[in-house]
Amino acid sequence: MIKNFVKKALQEDIGRGDLFRLVGEKRKVSSKIIAKDEGILAGVEYVKSLCKIEKIKYEFFKKDGDSLKNGDIIAIFQAKANKLLMCERTMLNLLQHASGIATNVNNYMQKLEGNSVKLLDTRKTRPLLRIFEKYAVRCGGGSNHRMGLDDCLMLKDTHLKTINNLKDFIKNAKYKLPYTTKIEVECESVDFAKYAMKCDADMIMCDNMSINDIKEVVKFKNTNFPHILLEASGNITKDNILKFAETGVNAISSGSLIHQATWLDFSMRIE
Repeated sequence: MIKNFVKKALQEDIGRGDLFRLVGEKRKVSSKIIAKDEGILAGVEYVKSLCKIEKIKYEFFKKDGDSLKNGDIIAIFQAKANKLLMCERTMLNLLQHASGIATNVNNYMQKLEGNSVKLLDTRKTRPLLRIFEKYAVRCGGGSNHRMGLDDCLMLKDTHLKTINNLKDFIKNAKYKLPYTTKIEVECESVDFAKYAMKCDADMIMCDNMSINDIKEVVKFKNTNFPHILLEASGNITKDNILKFAETGVNAISSGSLIHQATWLDFSMRIE
């Protein structure tokens, strides 16, 4: 899957053919990628795959998840000049994009140090980049929520508008869906969260609830349905995430881990 992805990423840039390859030098050269930012590195496995496809020799001095500081040499490469220059932007894009996400996630994780709550991403990913972006989340120390609509049934507010009887719906779903499939219900109030638990949901998302409301849901769950998992989501920031974690929920999810991440600055230099 990585191999196909990086092939398409490179082809997007090459188009009908890299014009420099027609006229540029074919002698072998060395290059290095240097960090010009501080953060967490991600994207290494993707760049390695691209190098293998294009037969570029490489040596990485850092691995996915490692810390970076300004001036660090991330890797060195050896290949014909025109080939290195053809792959330069794709290699940098992969590393900068993934590292930006990993760094953003790590900043959240630092706020949660000492707390066992899981930090989850969401499906708010760029089209066709979900696997890549969720990989970057893991590099930053976070965990993945569902990958798509096929690995967990989540009943969001829009789904709930189409359901007349939640208890009957969940009962029927558990009969029809694979045995290992979890059912999560999005709840915007304490009363509905309690109702969803009584309807045999496996997971409850406390969506845009206040800290006090979430604490009430946690208390009810611990007393009556200790097997159910609780997730907090909505309006989560680096400044308030610890307060949500201290409510006792099992997980906290935030789309901002990915869609608010800023690329790190890297550059390639030919020796």
